[in-house]
Amino acid sequence: MRVLFELDKKDYNPNGTCCVRPSVRGIIIKDGLVAMVHSRKYNYYKLPGGGIEAEEEHPATLAREVQEEVGLVVVPASIREYGMVHRVQKGRIEDMFIQDNYYYFCDVEPEVQSQHLDEYEDEEQFELEYVTPEQAITTNRTANHGSKAGHSVFEGMIERESRVLEMLVEENAFC
Repeated sequence: MRVLFELDKKDYNPNGTCCVRPSVRGIIIKDGLVAMVHSRKYNYYKLPGGGIEAEEEHPATLAREVQEEVGLVVVPASIREYGMVHRVQKGRIEDMFIQDNYYYFCDVEPEVQSQHLDEYEDEEQFELEYVTPEQAITTNRTANHGSKAGHSVFEGMIERESRVLEMLVEENAFC
């Protein structure tokens, strides 16, 4: 899979403790809009997806995470690679946080199912929204994110998602 870009904050101790957490993200485009997870509490957008469990294949993680976070059912035969973002920075607890984020285009079934949010996702009030990529980028970069603002791991995620959306726009993915 092609590397889209790397985000290395260089704010970590490379000899300290380390957390490695790979993830997958779904790029779901419908009528020129992109399906996003919107945190109503902190007013930010991210592409649906999440962490890869031990021994789990990427398509299985993608289907599970998209359904859990936004209630959309991925059509397995539609999954196709887009690219990967490699991110390294100081972790919340660990000295170093490493995350490879694998992005996949996919189609979904028309019906929206119920979400299955974990505690933090429920607390952040995750909901499905189809928005223009520009709306998501502008919100991520300019909105007041409350107590999340200024936290390194959060800011890294916001930058990652905004840059991926910008690349998708530049590559005419929404036409």
